[in-house]
Amino acid sequence: MTIKRTGHRYIDSETGKTIDTWFPRSNKQIARSCLAQKVGLIKSDFVDVEIDSVDDAPKSTEDAYLRLHLLSECVVKPNEINLEGVFGLLANVAWTSAGPVLPAQVEALRGLIADENHQLNVTSLDKFPRMTDYVIPEGVRIGNADRIRLGAHLASGTTVMHEGFVNFNAGTLGESMVEGRISAGVIVGENSDIGGGASIMGTLSGGGKQVVSIGKGSLLGANAGLGISLGNECIVESGLYLTAGTKVKMPDGSIVSARELSGKSGLLYRRHSQTGSVEAIVTDTSLWGGLNSSLHSND
Repeated sequence: MTIKRTGHRYIDSETGKTIDTWFPRSNKQIARSCLAQKVGLIKSDFVDVEIDSVDDAPKSTEDAYLRLHLLSECVVKPNEINLEGVFGLLANVAWTSAGPVLPAQVEALRGLIADENHQLNVTSLDKFPRMTDYVIPEGVRIGNADRIRLGAHLASGTTVMHEGFVNFNAGTLGESMVEGRISAGVIVGENSDIGGGASIMGTLSGGGKQVVSIGKGSLLGANAGLGISLGNECIVESGLYLTAGTKVKMPDGSIVSARELSGKSGLLYRRHSQTGSVEAIVTDTSLWGGLNSSLHSND
């Protein structure tokens, strides 16, 4: 798949370093403006970026930004596009209400815009900006846009509540409720619910290489944690953190490591309230009722 898009690029005036690149869906030359550019700390231009194959690693900052846009536009799914080396290509940026600048330039920016009657706010210091400043996904509700990074994949019908978080190269494949954390590389199937305070292990820290996914119609309970993949119609009890090494008692009385159950469907994981042992029983999602369809019609 060859992709060619035209983007609007911000560049640090002193170093010539690319700060960001925005790629309009229309692929037209649409310019942005901000106070940081007005006072000369950054400059801008248009740039054409071509990706010959999404299987090849990104070659530049502009290339990396286009790949993140493709994910957030749902043109490609998480883990279907090569992002190797992306951290080294992206600058650490001060994302401010007067435009993006390198962190060392924030003090100068504050002074240069003093006559603009503008209260400068720095929303984050990060390599990844908010998704909604670059891509507005279709049919999606987001309670707190600061918690959704560019490169998140949010399918139509997804609702992300205020405490929900979605990292880049991760997200949902259909109608979903997200009240917990979807870490990098994690995919959540349609009609699944990530409960409040729940967390899913990603691949960016701790040496983890196994990509965790959640199938269709599954529930990760409030304050639960997940380190294995769930199949379809699974439930993890609220408060239970299920890692690959967790010992799980099966219906026949045998004991297995949770990694042996990774990806299997139709299981309820719970902790016995008297013995404290983790159990897996055969179940179905009628126990939790599924998503409220009226909450996910987001047009």
